[in-house]
Amino acid sequence: MSDKENMTDEELNARHAEKMAKKKAARDKILATKTIEKGLVIVHTGKGKGKSTAAMGLAVRAIGNGMKVGLVQFVKGKWETGERKVLEAFPDLCVMKAMGEGFSWETQDRERDIAAARQAWDAAKEMINDPSYNMVILDELNIVLRYENLPLDEVIDVLQNKPEMLHVAVTGRNAKDELIEIADLVTEMTQIKHPFRSGVKAQVGIEF
Repeated sequence: MSDKENMTDEELNARHAEKMAKKKAARDKILATKTIEKGLVIVHTGKGKGKSTAAMGLAVRAIGNGMKVGLVQFVKGKWETGERKVLEAFPDLCVMKAMGEGFSWETQDRERDIAAARQAWDAAKEMINDPSYNMVILDELNIVLRYENLPLDEVIDVLQNKPEMLHVAVTGRNAKDELIEIADLVTEMTQIKHPFRSGVKAQVGIEF
């Protein structure tokens, strides 16, 4: 029989409180060393679902804190999505620019893809350099970089020299190693199971 099984509820509660107090003290000690405040370069990548969704969550959190958010969609056009309807309800705090023309297998025109990528990147740079923005989300920029529709060196240079307190989030599969290297926060979504593979079409409220 374990020691816990021989303890009264009062003893268990006291033991738990002591354990949590030690954890809190250790946590507070760690937090006391975290003094740097800066804008982050955030990357959401991987084959799993949720990269853009997580970025939209960042946008909602930022807006809830009174921060202004810029969102440039590099691939997706002006799709009627639930998150777009929500974010458009805050025109003073969220500027959305859907500048993509679809995926490369849909356009089948590389010159057109490059031109669209350049136009979207120019809009993104304007937001990044505009001091009124607190966060800029570059949705599916990784796709554009994967197909070399924008110069990677230029993108890296802009992100490394962004305003100090600006947060920039980049989404899309196959993030370039160079981007991962300069990022402050990188999350890889891992796909374990997806209903699409079982013949289930995109669901309202889940996919859009």
